[in-house]
Amino acid sequence: MNNDSKGTLHHIELWVPDLDRAKQEWGWVLAGLGYSIYQSWATGISWRLGLTYIVAEQSPAMSGSEHERTLPGLNHLAFHAGSKEDLDVFVEESRRHGWVQLFQDKYPHAGGPEHYAAYLVNSDGFELELVATT
Repeated sequence: MNNDSKGTLHHIELWVPDLDRAKQEWGWVLAGLGYSIYQSWATGISWRLGLTYIVAEQSPAMSGSEHERTLPGLNHLAFHAGSKEDLDVFVEESRRHGWVQLFQDKYPHAGGPEHYAAYLVNSDGFELELVATT
């Protein structure tokens, strides 16, 4: 590993209960953030941007079928989403791609007055925070 990549995120692996749904929901948002399909196999898919990739896998080793973001473990993933205008478009289009807005009444400042962001949750209960560049 060279010093330029030290400390950067290598990958995230999400175990999902429905791979086809994950391909649609995660595929839409990740493509919009600049990721492209990296790998694909019978029980999974990954998308890559730079050195980082994100995996969605419907593993036969899963012990449950539901993700609960409020239990110990992963609460959410947060991504830079571009400009405020870019984020507004993401939020508007997200409804058509399986994502529901959390804290809608506080959008875009649910994270505080200086934080322009959207909080979305998908059909499987995974939360996503999209943060605008100020």
